[in-house]
Amino acid sequence: MKTVAVIDIGKTNAKVALVDLDRFEEIAVRKTANAVVDGGLYPHFDTERLWRFILDGLGALNRERPVDAISVTTHGATAALLDETGELALPVLDYEFAGPDALADDYDRARPPFAETGSARLPMGLNVGAQLFWQQCMFPEHFARVATILTYAQYWSYRLTGVRTNELTSLGCHTDLWNPKAASFSAMVEEQRWRHLFAPVRRAGDVIGGLLPPLAGETGLSRGLPVYCGIHDSNASLLPHLLTRRAPFSVVSTGTWVVMLAVGADAVELDEHRDTLVNVNALGDPVPSARFMGGRAFSLLVGDNPPPPSREAEARVLAARHMLLPSVPGGSGPFPSANPLWTTGEEKLTPSERLAVVSFHLALMTATCLDLIGAKGEIVVEGPFAANDAYLRMLAAASGRPVLANRLSSTGTSLGAACLVAGARVRTGAEPVTDATGEVYADYADEWRRLTAAHVQADGRPS
Repeated sequence: MKTVAVIDIGKTNAKVALVDLDRFEEIAVRKTANAVVDGGLYPHFDTERLWRFILDGLGALNRERPVDAISVTTHGATAALLDETGELALPVLDYEFAGPDALADDYDRARPPFAETGSARLPMGLNVGAQLFWQQCMFPEHFARVATILTYAQYWSYRLTGVRTNELTSLGCHTDLWNPKAASFSAMVEEQRWRHLFAPVRRAGDVIGGLLPPLAGETGLSRGLPVYCGIHDSNASLLPHLLTRRAPFSVVSTGTWVVMLAVGADAVELDEHRDTLVNVNALGDPVPSARFMGGRAFSLLVGDNPPPPSREAEARVLAARHMLLPSVPGGSGPFPSANPLWTTGEEKLTPSERLAVVSFHLALMTATCLDLIGAKGEIVVEGPFAANDAYLRMLAAASGRPVLANRLSSTGTSLGAACLVAGARVRTGAEPVTDATGEVYADYADEWRRLTAAHVQADGRPS
């Protein structure tokens, strides 16, 4: 195989990328926004628009260069509920919809303990179990028609092949549905009588079937083209390093969410109240992890068209100790209940200074999360933040460990999903961050930690 098309659906954007397996790099891409539909039973993902985009993208890319296989990666916290005919019995719920919170007390009594699942209790629909529980209670007639539950990446694999599967990395990402130590469904799945609804569990790298003939005809791809089961996006970012790097190390996968996964970490007690959790990697092994909504915070604080970076602005921020204390947005991350605080007033900042403050804040949030999960060794940054030099410099200073940036691709997820395909010549493209930072960066990090601890402790929250 020479070329794989990767369907890569993030929370904010979706793309279809063409990856050259010999060069192990993206050679073409099609992108679109991932829209949420507010109408109907509840806010949900526009799966039909995404499906049209996927097919059009596959056809266009195949005309540029013949595709030999298809792989899929998507965000987590999402499930698709199919009826007997294979159509959706209920819309695919947007996990940022707060509807499931209405049944929070009932769900808290039903969900399994953190010690069993490594899945922290999260708001809205961020636990897939909470979604299913709410859908079952609020729409019993619709839920009664559910014949199959699929994790999200495997929903798209199903639409390509007609084969219904689930997969370990998608089941093992804060769903409440999986016991990573026992490698089986959690007790709640049996107690809620959902077990028979879940399609068989396959490995991410399994070929589950061939492209359906009508789709081959529509896109111009080969009939029976192999389609891989697919993988959760954060684990896609981890996989190239898992295959090529010695432990200990950690991967920081950045996008709407910043997800940290620590391989070979120190044994520490994870704190479910600070958004630490256990993920399951593509090899089936538990991995201590942490997360916060860093990409969303960047968009809210800086916008989608940030000003040019400036070392001079960075130096002014360091000298004046301009800081943003946690947390934006609230409800998740290591300080979920803390209100954000600009220490010197945000109105005083130029756009470039604001960019530096926000970049430092995100780096320090990342360093905090890495400490919480016992991370050791090199830190590899994937995704958009790998191009943010201020973020990288502060992360290196705050952690005191080597930081590497993967500049091979704008996202590590597409290349990670390409790793699933037989014959991929895996390389990471991670380059050491060599910028000298000096004591001023480390001093800033220490001051941020001290002020954050005091700020959070004033509300009696974790610090």
